[in-house]
Amino acid sequence: MKKIFLFLFSSLSIIAVSQNGYWQQHVDYRMVIDVNVDDFTYDGEQKLVYTNNSPDSLTRVFYHLYFNAFKPGSDQAIVEEFPLLGEEYWNEECWGDVSISSLSQDGDVVNYVIEGTILEVELHTPIAPGEKTILDMRFFVKTPSVIQRSGKNSKDGVAFSMSQWYPKLCEYDKEGWHANPYIGREFHGVWGDFDVTINIDKNYTVAASGYLQNPELIGHGYAPLKEGVDHKNKISWRFIAPNVHDFSWAADPDYIHDKIEMSDGPTMHFFYKSNVDYRDHWKNFQKQTTEIIKFYSDYIGEYPYDQYSVIMAGEGAMEYAMCTFIEGYTYDHYRDLLEVTAHEIAHTWFQFLLATNESKHAWMDEGFTSYIESVCINEILDEGYYKPSNRWAYSSYFRWANSGIEEPLTTHADRFTHSSGYWMSSYDKGSIFLSQLGYIIGEENLKKTLQKYFKDWSFKHPTPNDFIRCAEKVSNLELDWYLMDWCQTTKTIDYAVSHIGDLDGEWSHIQLERVGEIPMPIDVTVTLYNGQEIFYNIPLTMMRGNKPLKGEILLQSWSWANPDYSFKINQNIESVKDIVIDPIGFMADVDISNNSYQIYIPKDK
Repeated sequence: MKKIFLFLFSSLSIIAVSQNGYWQQHVDYRMVIDVNVDDFTYDGEQKLVYTNNSPDSLTRVFYHLYFNAFKPGSDQAIVEEFPLLGEEYWNEECWGDVSISSLSQDGDVVNYVIEGTILEVELHTPIAPGEKTILDMRFFVKTPSVIQRSGKNSKDGVAFSMSQWYPKLCEYDKEGWHANPYIGREFHGVWGDFDVTINIDKNYTVAASGYLQNPELIGHGYAPLKEGVDHKNKISWRFIAPNVHDFSWAADPDYIHDKIEMSDGPTMHFFYKSNVDYRDHWKNFQKQTTEIIKFYSDYIGEYPYDQYSVIMAGEGAMEYAMCTFIEGYTYDHYRDLLEVTAHEIAHTWFQFLLATNESKHAWMDEGFTSYIESVCINEILDEGYYKPSNRWAYSSYFRWANSGIEEPLTTHADRFTHSSGYWMSSYDKGSIFLSQLGYIIGEENLKKTLQKYFKDWSFKHPTPNDFIRCAEKVSNLELDWYLMDWCQTTKTIDYAVSHIGDLDGEWSHIQLERVGEIPMPIDVTVTLYNGQEIFYNIPLTMMRGNKPLKGEILLQSWSWANPDYSFKINQNIESVKDIVIDPIGFMADVDISNNSYQIYIPKDK
């Protein structure tokens, strides 16, 4: 029933948004590959049905050939970080390669050219708006050594870690084609349905995106083997993955396969090596993994597929359709494994179901994921960190913001001058974008915003403005200033308590100053010597309102153009112990040394 609902939900959503000018392309893949486990190569056949939902006639299409990045002369080989991986990756047997044997459109041969990781195809017949075309391809792949996310013989000893392993159609949207050369960072794909058959040695277990068809036959997978090929010791694994924008798989002869049937969620599958020292962690963390996926379903929106797989594969960790690859070798401590699993599962929501263009908006992918991961871990481990749970992101951001070499979040993921800039910006500053938004609009409104964002934009390609509009509709506040200042500039936040003075013996006068260039609404706490705390909220004028208050005294708004602000309190100055801006620490103020002001302390106090 859930799968039927998924198709209906997707179709109805596309129809509905099309009426408002939104459209997205659709592609259906049918692929069969024959794997040679001795030399890690495979022959492939791909039938691709491409539906042009755009208002434009398309005269050409582009494919990603990701494995072409892993050989000398590629763009990947030129960027500063890649040579640091070591000379062993430059031996010819470690190179990757994708070659095209034939390519036709609706039965007619087409011309094409390969430039690095991009295949450019000149169509025989333009694809008119609303029309479909069928592209048939034969290809041959040489699997690279595991360099980042994909390849052969990982540190855990996994034979095949196969992500971005097939000729993958580039996305075309209202901004045009996204045929970016691959240098090992982010992805952007077309929504569609995948039907993938993997013919491989019968001793291998295959873990993959999608639903395995007829697993009861011969114990593993089975589908008719391709005629004219000497299969001998091979069996065929066939997977169906509905309404996804990528497909990944891993295979090894020594996989253990565990599964847990959740009563209120998907079936959880776990694939891990039987001969590693840390395999007990992969057994013990399974129950908490089900808690993680339930947390995200409750907090953001229901996971829409019937299964999810956690697969020991690749290097580091990376999210894919209905699964994640996680390297056991690096995450060989239980806490590390649990945290990275929480992070990768969160990516199912932030980037996979809410399929932003990672290359252009990596912070919406990694940043949102990092934030919600911190909330999840704090919750399921009951750690008690509340204000804020992503406190580590703030300390990292402060160092980077004060370094003098920060670049805006709008920088393309491949174009950061410093590799560390990509990590600091996308993960840390992107995470703060959400926690700080909770400070601006209220934490309950932030949660409602995430849920509305999922409801309105899952199975689509949302942009930063789509997200901030969800926040505006939930909070009834104007927030475009926040999106622009935090994401499109490297301006910083810095507020100060500059002075407190006595007015008439009964009232006191407090002076605040905006030192940084980014304006914000301000929470201020005044603490008296008798222990009483008085809370104030100063809205930002251009917000056109304020967040829901919980006992704070609402003051007159503060204009972004005015660097100074003052207000008075009905307290004698000698009764005031101190004044603190944002005492909880949600605001990313780069200099907290001026956030507080301690008053004259009488001897009898």
